[in-house]
Amino acid sequence: MFTVLGPSRAACDGVHRRHLLQVGASGLFGLSLPELLRAESQSTVAKPKAKSVIFLLLFGGPSQLETFDMKPEAPETIRGPFRPISSRTSGLLISEHLPKTANISDKFCVVRTMSHSFNDHSGGGHYIQTGRRWHVPIGAGFAPTPKDWPSIGSIVEHTDQKRFGGERAMPSYMVLPNSLGRLQEAGQYPRPGEHAGWLGNRYNPLTTRIDKASLTDNPYWRDCSDEELQFQISGLAALEGITIDRMNGRQSLLSQFNDQTRAKERGESIDAWDDFRKKAYGLVTSARTREALDIRRETADVRNQYGRHLFGQSCLMARRLIEAGVRYVTVHYDCVDGYSWDSHRNSDDVKKSLLPTFDQAYSALIQDLDQRGMLEETLVIATGEMGRTPKANAEWGRDHWSTLFSTVLAGAKIPGGTLYGQSDKDAAYAVDKPVSPEDLAATVYHALGIDPELRINNFENRPTQIVEGGAPVLGLWS
Repeated sequence: MFTVLGPSRAACDGVHRRHLLQVGASGLFGLSLPELLRAESQSTVAKPKAKSVIFLLLFGGPSQLETFDMKPEAPETIRGPFRPISSRTSGLLISEHLPKTANISDKFCVVRTMSHSFNDHSGGGHYIQTGRRWHVPIGAGFAPTPKDWPSIGSIVEHTDQKRFGGERAMPSYMVLPNSLGRLQEAGQYPRPGEHAGWLGNRYNPLTTRIDKASLTDNPYWRDCSDEELQFQISGLAALEGITIDRMNGRQSLLSQFNDQTRAKERGESIDAWDDFRKKAYGLVTSARTREALDIRRETADVRNQYGRHLFGQSCLMARRLIEAGVRYVTVHYDCVDGYSWDSHRNSDDVKKSLLPTFDQAYSALIQDLDQRGMLEETLVIATGEMGRTPKANAEWGRDHWSTLFSTVLAGAKIPGGTLYGQSDKDAAYAVDKPVSPEDLAATVYHALGIDPELRINNFENRPTQIVEGGAPVLGLWS
């Protein structure tokens, strides 16, 4: 008997899926294997816990020892320069530079045992956003490739397009405020992880674009003007003085030049680019999209609560997009200066800029969602792609350490004021309940009502399970 391999899991009636596949492959139910796989691709978990996701990626790798896994009893060379403060969660000490976050810890869960072995920024960024280890070895590249695994957001976009077709007022997946790596130096370091990869460009996110004032500017660390915060869709931003009517007249020419050139360069079909362009163009010219992307519609008080810096206003924009119907929004806190959260040199920027801006924006986002009745149906994830070494250097900088880092989850009916997993005395290794990127991806899919065992056709046109080797962390809800 032909068997389709995969984890044996009981269906609602107690029959294991592997057994169903065995029977289906034998034709006893009158279904061919392709028909059965198509039927399986439409299955979901029984009841979604959330309608949407906001994924906050703190790229570069925040130190667990300077944030949510402080070790005040550790030796001086390990415990770090910051003082721990109490929170509203029993057993959780938080950095003194996260006071607003500590004050709302009853609304989130800290997973202290995230771990993987891809100790590299690009690979780690791909891993944490897709749930799949990057196919490019460490040191062999840093930029996206057409063979990358689809991001979680792209899978959400894919399932929604299959379910709703073109009957959607908003995309399911968007990225703010820029594609990852665009603001680092002159933008020569694009990073993988946020894209659709082999799934195809029609499932890429719609990404906004916000420029910096100069090569050395860091808009994450300063107040931004309304003129800067246009949140225009990248590649389709209307030039000054160009009306929508004039854009309509130029659409054909732009299509011929941009789409065919890009498709050729990436070896992708022009049809895929054309579908993506049509979707983006239709959205950028719609009144609903323009209204959602207009940050000026928020009151000054609300904007001030989030902070006028780029991360704060991007978190606020994420809430606006979720309200407007977007299902998955990624907000990048990027390494504009080449270091930022990647704190090799010292902890000065962590103290003065990184933690204060995160503290303000994150606490405002969670409280805002809660007050609007949206937190219960929105999963908010804040994480880096790695942690930092337990032992610091003389200037209190720390190096890459993907073996252990913290991830904070709120909403989606996850009980707040809780901890998941335990690290050792030096915040170096997980003592129990390690959580992999595969597990995190499966957890997100589970929360959204997407079966982690869903199969879609890969670049070889073979049915491929969206998560392999991971399982939803159901203990988060207990």
